[in-house]
Amino acid sequence: MNQQGPVAPVSGDGGFLRVRLDLSYDGGPFNGWALQPGRRTVQGVLEEALALLIRRPVRVTVAGRTDAGVHARGQVVHFDLSGTEWKGLNRGAELDPAAALLRRLRGALNRGLGELSGAVVVHRVSLAPEGFDARFSALWRRYSYRIADGPARWDPLGRNSTLWHKEPLDTALLNEGASLLLGLQDFRSYCKPREGATTIRELQRFEFARGADGIIVATVQADAFCHNMVRSLVGSALYVGAGAEQPGWLYERLIARQRDARSVLAAPHPLVLEEVAYPSKDGLLARAELTRARRA
Repeated sequence: MNQQGPVAPVSGDGGFLRVRLDLSYDGGPFNGWALQPGRRTVQGVLEEALALLIRRPVRVTVAGRTDAGVHARGQVVHFDLSGTEWKGLNRGAELDPAAALLRRLRGALNRGLGELSGAVVVHRVSLAPEGFDARFSALWRRYSYRIADGPARWDPLGRNSTLWHKEPLDTALLNEGASLLLGLQDFRSYCKPREGATTIRELQRFEFARGADGIIVATVQADAFCHNMVRSLVGSALYVGAGAEQPGWLYERLIARQRDARSVLAAPHPLVLEEVAYPSKDGLLARAELTRARRA
């Protein structure tokens, strides 16, 4: 996860207002989500656009940081504005501040992106309920991963969002192995641990389904993900789907709690953050506090 600054108070009277953005992006042209000096990142272009509109630096908090080349269809961020800043977004016009920010932010993003215009799209702007935190209030994140197994299924028009796998894959074997990893587990074998951070996660869904077009889509859902966790899970599962390993091998790797020469990351470009789920507004603060306690 990316480092975040202190959380500002959420208040409509003299304090700060928390703003939620729902957005999508093509991760191909970016060096991931998080700020990196001298590199184009999604967070960087978004914060530059916000700074242009708000006229001061604005730091956003993201629901799930994505790696270089990874896409998002349902990303969520939040940031805080003063009441004066929020009310001033419409520049005196008879326009809701949320609608004004949405319109102006889309324009600022496209100007900043230039020839990459449209690579980042904000779909919705709203005032967040009290207690909302894009990162810590989330109940779960869901990713998809597209796989075309065999040259007959390789579509050049989808090459930027689909893995071209040379060997045919058995979805029954994939699902048999994947099912063994569900539940609250230590996924140290399937991620790149960060110093001082836990690798225990609740994997809620890990399944593969072949669509009518013959493309296999993996669905991976968890309360949160460690660094590289989704790509590591899918990359290891491909060994099983191709028949190179037995389904139980995935669980054997899990309980070994170590990375070795067989640890492999699936390519990033087919991976999409599809959805982030949150509790009802009454449960947002409690969820955030519980998640912070678990991460600590």
